[in-house]
Amino acid sequence: MTACIELQIGTDATGLPSQAQFQQWVDAALGSRHDGAELCIRIVDADESQTLNRQYRGKDKPTNVLSFPFEVPEGIPLDLLGDLVICAQVVAREAVEQQKPELDHWAHMVIHGTLHLLGYDHINDEDADEMESLEQQILADLAIPDPYQAR
Repeated sequence: MTACIELQIGTDATGLPSQAQFQQWVDAALGSRHDGAELCIRIVDADESQTLNRQYRGKDKPTNVLSFPFEVPEGIPLDLLGDLVICAQVVAREAVEQQKPELDHWAHMVIHGTLHLLGYDHINDEDADEMESLEQQILADLAIPDPYQAR
């Protein structure tokens, strides 16, 4: 079953992935871990990303992806995972810095953010290893090279 994605474009950036690409990446991240879901992906500029990152994480700079999991109230049958906010300028800049195709980096950010919505995290080394391994496998299934290989 595929996810239901609301795509919001809040930037003038060009060359963004298509709705179909976002769908493919979210569905790959969900895989058998979650059977269908709803989420919103909002593509923003650096100013909006910085504002949200400062407000919610206390970091006064734009960032690549922010994940806002939705906590469904008990007893309400709703399959809303939450929201992803992705900064187009940061993704483009990081792709150049990391010498990788921009679409590959978009895929990684969408998959990374979606896994956060599913409860995965990378706060400690053990959780980070689990999450990164899962990202690497999902990306490999999409014929996208390991985003962590350059480290």
